[in-house]
Amino acid sequence: MVSTLDDTKRLAIATKLADMKALQNLLINNEEKLIQDCTDDDIRKRLQDMLESDRKNLGVIDTAIVQYGVQSELKETTQKLIEEVQKLIEGSELTLFEKVFEQELLKHKQTMTGLLIHKAAQVVGADIEAAIAPLNAVNFENRAHQEQLKGVLEILGVRELTGQDAKQGLWARVEDAVAALTGVAGSVVTRTDDEMSIRDLLRMDHTKADTLFAEILGADDPQKIQEYFGQLYKDIKVHGTAEEQVLYPAIRPYYEHTQEIYEQTDEVMEMLDEIKPLDPASSEFKAKIEQLRTATRNHINQEEKDVFALIKENFSHEQQKQMATEFKTAKSQLQDQMAAANA
Repeated sequence: MVSTLDDTKRLAIATKLADMKALQNLLINNEEKLIQDCTDDDIRKRLQDMLESDRKNLGVIDTAIVQYGVQSELKETTQKLIEEVQKLIEGSELTLFEKVFEQELLKHKQTMTGLLIHKAAQVVGADIEAAIAPLNAVNFENRAHQEQLKGVLEILGVRELTGQDAKQGLWARVEDAVAALTGVAGSVVTRTDDEMSIRDLLRMDHTKADTLFAEILGADDPQKIQEYFGQLYKDIKVHGTAEEQVLYPAIRPYYEHTQEIYEQTDEVMEMLDEIKPLDPASSEFKAKIEQLRTATRNHINQEEKDVFALIKENFSHEQQKQMATEFKTAKSQLQDQMAAANA
């Protein structure tokens, strides 16, 4: 019987994602305090730019967590670290140099956490790689931030030790390092939006579903099949319900086939419930999965062909971002409800 997802590897990644979100909030709070404490206009400007990027990246991390679809609390040790660093940054015991040094250490920790999640996803499952893809932009930006903070540390450190400014050319070296990272990352590092459009989020869900279907049908181990189906079951249930709450009511005035896609969604979710009690080792299970994949793909094709076009034609860029925010919020709430029901 395939009913719930209980996979330690996926739960471990979920915990790392929760840690990453908590650390991101800490980084933002620290930057706000450092900007207040700093009197150097150039450094303040660089910290302000970093703060704006980190605020955007908090939204990206939120998106990755929702797309991932496995809920977890942050580690107790992470919570203790946050409390300790907050006390240091808000207190008067450390110099500005020492506070920035703490921030650079946090940036390093955040960068390594993001890279670790990315590498773990490559090992655990292609569907996880699809879900956490937005983190790639965050990882590259954090590396760029590290280079900038190193430059800030050199300037502040030399001033504290000697009372004089560091030699010229420091920022040029830092900018070269940042430019090199930007060249590797491409446009993801220079994006301006803090939220993807609704079409981006839907397309990510569709890609993840396609990946999970491929993983199920390509697996022979019943335990792995159960793992993949458990994730697929949760993802499609949450995705379909969120569409019915947010997307379909919004497009109804512009799309005469709205009722048809409501019915397609309900059909797919009913098929999921029919498969749920089946033995994953049986031939019937994979036959039913093939039928489910066909029904899901038909729905996706219609959505990406018709609905995406009318969204582009009838909703402004800001409206599409707002719809994405509402869709993501609905998914997060549904995931919480599902987790509570299975607890």
